[in-house]
Amino acid sequence: MKDNQEALKQIALTLAHHFDSLYYVEVESGNYYEYIPNDQLADLGIPSQGEDFFSEAQKNASMCVHPDDLELVVMLHDKRAMLSRLSVNSSYSVVYRLILNGEIVHMRHHEIMCDDSEHIICCLENIEAEFRRKEEREKDLQSARRMARMDALTGIRNKNAFTEYIAAIDERIKSASKDCRFGVVMCDVNDLKKINDTRGHSFGDEAIQRTSRLICDVFDHSPVFRVGGDEFVVVLDGRDYDMREQLLAKLREESEANKRSRSGPVIACGMATFDSESDNCFDTVYKRADKQMYEHKNELKAEKIVNYFMGMDNMDVPITAERKRLLDGMFGAMYTIVGEGYVFLNDLRHDFSRWSLPLVDDFGMQSEYMYHADKYWQEHIHPDDMKVYREAIDAVLCGNAEVRAIRYRARRPDGTYAVCHTRGFVLSDKDGNPEYFGGIIITE
Repeated sequence: MKDNQEALKQIALTLAHHFDSLYYVEVESGNYYEYIPNDQLADLGIPSQGEDFFSEAQKNASMCVHPDDLELVVMLHDKRAMLSRLSVNSSYSVVYRLILNGEIVHMRHHEIMCDDSEHIICCLENIEAEFRRKEEREKDLQSARRMARMDALTGIRNKNAFTEYIAAIDERIKSASKDCRFGVVMCDVNDLKKINDTRGHSFGDEAIQRTSRLICDVFDHSPVFRVGGDEFVVVLDGRDYDMREQLLAKLREESEANKRSRSGPVIACGMATFDSESDNCFDTVYKRADKQMYEHKNELKAEKIVNYFMGMDNMDVPITAERKRLLDGMFGAMYTIVGEGYVFLNDLRHDFSRWSLPLVDDFGMQSEYMYHADKYWQEHIHPDDMKVYREAIDAVLCGNAEVRAIRYRARRPDGTYAVCHTRGFVLSDKDGNPEYFGGIIITE
């Protein structure tokens, strides 16, 4: 017996490198002895030896086991259940939580049937560090998965997430097409290329972000995806599906309001819904929504053409295509040279102007191309400054090439006034008649 105890001690010392506690249990009697003492368990008053391992372990569990795991640990130390498990496999392990010194500690319980079938070794292994590492790896993995499915600029789901979502919907269609119910809204930011070209990509990025927020605010119960540079897709679900017509109208109304006020993104959008009688996949619904979106986009472009030539009905001689190309060329040269401020250029022969898009946006003008632009700009000028402004314009119309710098206040869409400093010039034709009037406006 002494030799056996010595051998067990050697075994215990070997296992000490792997376990925080080890009990040697006699199956028949229940006698047990702890060969690797655990100081924290001892401090709780849990004995290191005794005459009935199974019942005492169940009783002592309430002293240190996490309440949510208590039932598991009590069942784990039921003698009949343990012997039944070990009759199938000679070893068994499970993880549960202890509360030691007020902190939760994850432990792995091991139980091993000895070769003599008369003794069981029960071990406890502190795996808190391992658990934390695994938890951190899982967080990193989940974060990586989220990042792979998230659009970096807008924070919404990206094309990868969209592809996965489509696959899931197609599976639903195959399994129960009659019960499948969804809609698709296609959205496209109007004139993003022009915004990037004239105002820079940072302004274009802001336009995309504002577009994303607007779409998400309108369809706040459905997933929204950015699937391209200026393209967004909404997959209508739940309440949004039920209210789809009202919500689409709301998005178009807000977009129209932004177009009129030059205060936000203009979005072309189209919608289609799944029809179980004719649709056998997501793509057919998607294509119908895409077609509707392009039809809306063409409508917006048609409206823009009207805006470009505001006041044309009152012109005896509308501007020709060649004169407009000349105006655009001169305006482009001015825009390239000017480092700051707003640029404007007016063809006096046709009273047709082009204005910087930033000026149009910031002051809520109708368009960057306008007939009789002076009439619309005067609506923004502070009444007390109108005299100064009119005198400068009269000087231009009288053929005075020496256009003096003027200072006046102009109203923004929000009702506030910006102080404007305007420096202008007049270009005359070969006969000395004023042909072009242009300049730069700088605001304080």
